[in-house]
Amino acid sequence: MIRAEDNELLTQSGPGTPMGDVFRRYWIPALLASELPGPDCPPVRVSLLSERLIAFKDTDGKIGLMDEFCAHRGVSLWFGRNEEGGIRCPYHGWKYDTSGQCVEVPSEPASSGFCAKIKLKSYPCVELGGVIWTYMGPKEHMPPLPEFEWTQLPSSHVYLSKRWQESNYLQAMEGGIDSSHVSFLHSGDISRDPLHKGTDGAKYARSTNTTFDIHESSGGLMIGARRPADPGFHYWRITQWMMPWYTLIPPYKGNALNGHAWVPMDDNNCMAWTMTFHPTRPLTEEEVSLMEKGGGVHADLIPDGSFRPVANMDNDYLMDREAQRQKIYYSGIKGIAIQDASLQESMGPIADRTKENLVSTDNAIIMARMRLKKAAKSLAKGTPPPGLEPESQKVRSASFILPEDGPFKQTAVEATEMKIGEPFVAV
Repeated sequence: MIRAEDNELLTQSGPGTPMGDVFRRYWIPALLASELPGPDCPPVRVSLLSERLIAFKDTDGKIGLMDEFCAHRGVSLWFGRNEEGGIRCPYHGWKYDTSGQCVEVPSEPASSGFCAKIKLKSYPCVELGGVIWTYMGPKEHMPPLPEFEWTQLPSSHVYLSKRWQESNYLQAMEGGIDSSHVSFLHSGDISRDPLHKGTDGAKYARSTNTTFDIHESSGGLMIGARRPADPGFHYWRITQWMMPWYTLIPPYKGNALNGHAWVPMDDNNCMAWTMTFHPTRPLTEEEVSLMEKGGGVHADLIPDGSFRPVANMDNDYLMDREAQRQKIYYSGIKGIAIQDASLQESMGPIADRTKENLVSTDNAIIMARMRLKKAAKSLAKGTPPPGLEPESQKVRSASFILPEDGPFKQTAVEATEMKIGEPFVAV
C-alpha cells in the first residue's frame, strides 16, 4: 500500500509533473515506422505523455512530430494536406514544416514577416529498429540513441506490434514484472500456445510455489523468480525491468525472446508495445503468422488503425465461462496479452494503490515503484535518471535450471549478458 500522493506522483505523465519530467529524459517509442510509409503520406495522430501531437513525413522523407493543432484557430492538422515540404491546414491554408515552423500564411504578405513569428511545439525524431523514436525533453540533456538488442538486429529477426490499453501505464508495467501471476492467469496458454508449449520452462512455470530474488541493475531491476524443478534443482525465470517502462520476458527454449514497453498516452491510457526477436535466426513465416493473429504475447487488433484489440472492455474481452470452468483459459479469456489487459483495465483507469495488501511476491513491484519515485525526486534536484546510457540496455531475459545450492546471482548475471548474434539462455 502507498500513499495517495505517491500514487499520483507515479501515475501522472503530463508536462511539468515529476514523472512526466523523468519520462521526457528518455528516447520514447512514438510510432511504428510502418505508420509513416513514405514521403507525403497521410499524417498520424499521436497521443504521448498527455500531449496531443501529429506526425508526418515530408516530401524529402523528414519526420515531423508536433502539436496537433493549427496556431491560427486550433484546427486539428490531422485533416491537413501533406504536400510540398510541409503540412497545410485545410481551413485557411497555414502551412508548417517538420520543425513546426509556419512557412506560409496565404492571407498575409510574405513581406510582413508574420510566418516567422508562428511556430508549433515540435520534437526531434529518429527511425531505428522499425520504430520512430522521439525525445521530448530539454535539448541539452538529449541522451544517446537506444541500443536495446531488438533495435540492433536485422528486420527479419524482429516482429513488432503495439496495442492500445485503456489503463495507466503503471499497472500495465507492474503486470510485466510480476512473474508470479504466470502460474495462474496464463497457465492454459503456456501449455497450448505454439510459441510456448512443449518446453521444460512451460512445464515448470505452472508451479505456484514462487520465491523471488531481486537485484538492482544499472538501469532497473533483474528479477529472479524461483520455482521447483526436478528433485534437487530449481527453475529460474529472469525478468528484466529497464527504466522507465521496459520489460524483457523470460524465454522458452527454441522460441524467440519477448519484451514490452508500456508508454503513457495520457494518465488513463497507454500504448503497450511488444517486441519479439531472435538474435541468431530470422523469425519463421509460421511464427509471424501466429503473432499477426494474436499468438504469443501479441494481440489480435481491430483493423481500423486504432490499435485497439478485438477483445476489449466493450465486449467483456470475449469472456468464455465454459473455457474458464474447464481451465482451457484460466480466466476464461483467450490470449496472454488480453488476459493481462482485461485484469489491469478492471482496476480502473488508475489503480487505487492505497487499498492494496501486498505480499512477498510483490517485492519487484515495490522496488520498481521506489526506483521511479527516487528518479523523480533526484531529477528535481538536478540528477539525471538511470538507464539513459546504452550499456544499461544491453541485457537479456533468461531461464535456466540450477541446483538448489547453485550460485543464482553469478549465473543470472552471466546468462543475461547481451551478446549480439549469439544464443540466449533458455529452457
